[in-house]
Amino acid sequence: MSLDPLDPPLHGSLPPEGAPTAGTVAVVGAGNMGGAMVARLSEKGWKVTVCDIDLTCQRAARAAGAMLAENPARAVASLRPGGVLIVCVVTAREAREVLFGDFGAARHMRSGQTVMLCPTIAPEDTEAMAEQLGWSDIACIDAPMSGGPGRARDGSMSLMLAGSARVLDRHAGLLNDLSTQQFRVSERVGDGARTKLVNNLLAGINLVGAAEALALAERLGLRLDTTLDVIERSSGQSWIGSDRMRRAIAGDLAPRAHVTVLEKDTRLAVEAAQAVGFVGPLGARAAQVFAQAHGAGLAKLDDASLLKYLRSGGQPPP
Repeated sequence: MSLDPLDPPLHGSLPPEGAPTAGTVAVVGAGNMGGAMVARLSEKGWKVTVCDIDLTCQRAARAAGAMLAENPARAVASLRPGGVLIVCVVTAREAREVLFGDFGAARHMRSGQTVMLCPTIAPEDTEAMAEQLGWSDIACIDAPMSGGPGRARDGSMSLMLAGSARVLDRHAGLLNDLSTQQFRVSERVGDGARTKLVNNLLAGINLVGAAEALALAERLGLRLDTTLDVIERSSGQSWIGSDRMRRAIAGDLAPRAHVTVLEKDTRLAVEAAQAVGFVGPLGARAAQVFAQAHGAGLAKLDDASLLKYLRSGGQPPP
């Protein structure tokens, strides 16, 4: 994610730095999940400032009532004392750039403000960023999320929270407006990231399994829609399998979650397992399937395209 200033900005100027505001939040990364969070918070009455280099995301944020900032440093200028910066990018590298890069937010934040880290990243990266923020008395909430944009928009996504109970209590209003499904994992920053990796490893395994099962059903001459009807009401059901395979059967591979997302997440989960000496039979194989699908040219498609990949016998589809 590049953080060069927008050219040109789509909205008017931000309020002067230090101007009094109430209920303010800055969000960096207003894609599928971040954009849904922006829309929900705006609807709930929060004054939201958004930084995202994608023009479509900018327009959606502005339509939701958010103000735009050209970089993270300017985004946090709108925060009141005790305000929150929500980082909703994809990778640890992007999160570090948001916080500590040339246009980084951290050095423009004030003591007592809070960063909420939402990406799925390695626990050690979350811990390192939280430690660096702590040097400036900036709190960190480790807050990976799950459920997809629809659930982020209606407030029913899962939030896996780790951090000081005092900090979580202080921001209960914001967290409650974001999600009715909150899990306080522990007070140790990094445990939210660990929980998310465990969840996403299982999601990846379930998705690979669902795609494999339907590819087999097709080879056996079965109707895929009927087969999925049976699976959804039987012991083979999984949420991600149903969600993705319904779209795959319909030929809808427009990206909601690119193949590269679960490729990254399953790889990180396997690396976390290796770090504690755990070797399981399925995780590494699922991660390998996502990497192979990427290599077969499906990286920019929705991860529902695993069915397309396995239909072809694991070869690059025509």
